[in-house]
Amino acid sequence: MKFYPIVEQSIATAQGLIPQISSVRQQILQEIVVYLKGQRLANKPAELVFICTHNSRRSHLGQVWGKVMADFYQIETVLTYSGGTESTACHPNTLRALSTQGLQIESASGSNPLHQLSYAESTTPIRCWSKKYSDAANPDAAYAAIMTCGSADRACPIVPGCAVRIPCTYVDPKISDGTEAEAATYAERSLQIASEMAYVMQQVSRGL
Repeated sequence: MKFYPIVEQSIATAQGLIPQISSVRQQILQEIVVYLKGQRLANKPAELVFICTHNSRRSHLGQVWGKVMADFYQIETVLTYSGGTESTACHPNTLRALSTQGLQIESASGSNPLHQLSYAESTTPIRCWSKKYSDAANPDAAYAAIMTCGSADRACPIVPGCAVRIPCTYVDPKISDGTEAEAATYAERSLQIASEMAYVMQQVSRGL
């Protein structure tokens, strides 16, 4: 698979951040590793659903980087999705951060448009739009529910159909919306999530 050059640079940057992942975070991420390995041993697809309140920022970053890193580490059975406890729209700052980090984005029009994000040649784009985690586009059984924000984690003590529920929360980049730090904050959060997904897929690949 031939990744776009800037995406390759972003992957390398994310890999460079792996040593900074704390032991506490590694323990959380290891739950994702265990799920992925278990699905592979059972010869079943591994479906990751990243969940936050509005499905506009962190959950989309998880969906995108989860898939990019799975492909980079050649783990073909991984499928990624995202959803919220409510539906809004994928935030423009999320898309800007991913665009800066090399993904090519085609967007439809409307209040909650579909965005198709490409990261390599001859691959199917990642489809992003805001929706509830229970949307028909998402799996309804045997998936890993990855809770990327604390409010969604508290609002969903039970996520129907999931095989495992993993609280893996991140600070919301919206804290910098409208400030001079806006772009840097979104880029930082995107790379943090990218580095953690790289760690996960790296661990899984070592067991293949």
